[in-house]
Amino acid sequence: MPTTITRRQFLPLSAIPAAGALFPYLWISAAEKPASSAGERLGVGAIGVGGRGSGIANDAGGRGRMVACADVDRSHAERFAGKFDKCEIFTDYRKLLERKDVQVVTIGTPDHWHTKIAIDAMLAGKDVYCEKPLTLTVDEGKLLCRAVRQTKRVFQVGTQQRSDRKFLTAVALARSGRLGKTLTVTCMIGAGPSSKVFPSSDPPKHLDWDMWLGQAPKVPYTKERCHGTFRWWLEYSGGKLTDWGAHHVDIAQWGIGCEDSGPIELQGQGDFPTIPENFDPVAFFAGKVKLPNAYNTATQFRIELSFANGSKIIVQPGPENGVRFEGENGAIFVNRARLTGKPIEDLTEQDKAQLDADIRKLYKNRTPTGHMQNFFDCVRERAEPVSDVASHHRILSSCHLCNIAMLLKRKLKWDPKKEDFIGDEQASALLVRPQRAPYAATL
Repeated sequence: MPTTITRRQFLPLSAIPAAGALFPYLWISAAEKPASSAGERLGVGAIGVGGRGSGIANDAGGRGRMVACADVDRSHAERFAGKFDKCEIFTDYRKLLERKDVQVVTIGTPDHWHTKIAIDAMLAGKDVYCEKPLTLTVDEGKLLCRAVRQTKRVFQVGTQQRSDRKFLTAVALARSGRLGKTLTVTCMIGAGPSSKVFPSSDPPKHLDWDMWLGQAPKVPYTKERCHGTFRWWLEYSGGKLTDWGAHHVDIAQWGIGCEDSGPIELQGQGDFPTIPENFDPVAFFAGKVKLPNAYNTATQFRIELSFANGSKIIVQPGPENGVRFEGENGAIFVNRARLTGKPIEDLTEQDKAQLDADIRKLYKNRTPTGHMQNFFDCVRERAEPVSDVASHHRILSSCHLCNIAMLLKRKLKWDPKKEDFIGDEQASALLVRPQRAPYAATL
């Protein structure tokens, strides 16, 4: 019978719901002056306040002063602003960034808007908490890394599993070598949905549809393209591979010690029910090929990524949502409900003390706190948060590479130093996409 481990000892155990029911919500110079004194509440501006965006904004607003919100859907902004006193509403986020009393922003927009808004915010002198997945393409991740270095802003990515002691313990245990020298990590992230062809219509009056589309190709309004279901369209997101993959591949790659690198080879298969066999993804993203007006991200998939240190990561739907680390000396399983496995049961008090010290190192030499609290603490201290842009870019790149490998239906070789494919021009062309004017993300 598995041992129950308390939070103090590293994690509670409980039953996990079915994978289909789960949803993934839930260097800064030390000499630089802090944004505010310890007793002053930071002014918060929330950009994108529907669904998950309102969740992170509420969390930030409870720790600071919510002074403004922006959303291209005015009904979202009005509903959110009603929870706070004197929260000014904008439909254009750039007006929010002009406010001098906004010191930090949360970004909870669809994925294809993250990079441009984040760069604009940093250039305006704001610190940023941005939801995952951080980018739409690998090239955008490189751009954001440069922007953070250039502006020296504090930037936390919303991969909140990095602040969960269950996942921190699993990562620390995997990195310790206790499970073995090389590991096979299976990331189980759930299957993606399929759909019928959706009808188009006029957009609602409270929605600026052109600005919602942003850099993405101009298409007629379709209700299922926006808000919560945007993630099932390649034009705006990467399906399950970037939705849940941004969480679990993050933990897996961190656990094998490759958070600052990437795979050297990958191959995989995916089912795309609405994409034809002879599909050319480069032509599609250039606007030269049209697909049915239906969800077009992968529904079923299995991708294997190989790393230079001998470890492997496998990404697949199930059988349950979570991450399994396996080596020659044993295996552990972790998700948001539990951490189990004989190596966990066999931990001595001395082992736990060592893991506790290792966890603190993983958490940038801090005691783990809530993810938003870590962001606010780092803003005041001008320190790097636990979910920094550079490592998240590397890990999310692996998720983007998975989608590219599935779309091209072939084994790919990757150079993690150059951050480019080896000998494959078509694959390299998919690291960046054309962006519709005037919404291109630039630095």
